[in-house]
Amino acid sequence: MDFAPWSDRDERADRDERSERADGAERSVTYVPATVTRSAKIVVAGGFGVGKTTLIGSVSEVRPLRMEEPITQASAGVDDLRGTPHKTTTTVAMDFGRIHMAGGRIALYLFGLPGQSRFQPLWEDLAEGALGCLVLADTRDLDASHDALGLLDGAGIPYAVAINTFPGAPGYPEAELREALALEPATPLTYCDARDRASSLHSLITLTEYLSEHRSAALLESRR
Repeated sequence: MDFAPWSDRDERADRDERSERADGAERSVTYVPATVTRSAKIVVAGGFGVGKTTLIGSVSEVRPLRMEEPITQASAGVDDLRGTPHKTTTTVAMDFGRIHMAGGRIALYLFGLPGQSRFQPLWEDLAEGALGCLVLADTRDLDASHDALGLLDGAGIPYAVAINTFPGAPGYPEAELREALALEPATPLTYCDARDRASSLHSLITLTEYLSEHRSAALLESRR
């Protein structure tokens, strides 16, 4: 994969971190481990209430950054709460988390995009420079994923789709899901429970494997 080189972290910050650990103090900042040599930006997209904030929170190895506001009366008739009647907040800017892979050598920075189409200008800004995207989908409203899929197709950002398995949500054969989402045959389609770390990591690993294959194929094509 095309990961950006990661610079050495500041020595003073490193000493401060070790000092805080020795003192048993609670740290408000978690620094990138010294083992990290490469990094990549991954965006997590999907419709309103599909579980993006939950997935990032379940996998992030640092305290996730969440930019949420209470759902107000102004969103009545605009944001569909039928599938998530107990939802009281909504992401208005982004979610952010960080995980490490390959024995701590690679840092993945996860940016969750807000689900409502009125935030599309923000989507475009946050998606800039992304290596790839994990798109969450809900079988109760597959159409809600089309805005995100269209944006990614237009921007040329490769992606994988993960069906977030909500309790009581209908299940469909993979072929029908692919047709409903208009997915290319090579686009990975997985299933996850966004609340479960192992399940969510499986979907992210599937995405990163696909991105590696996608980049290798592009390099081979460029050499012909």
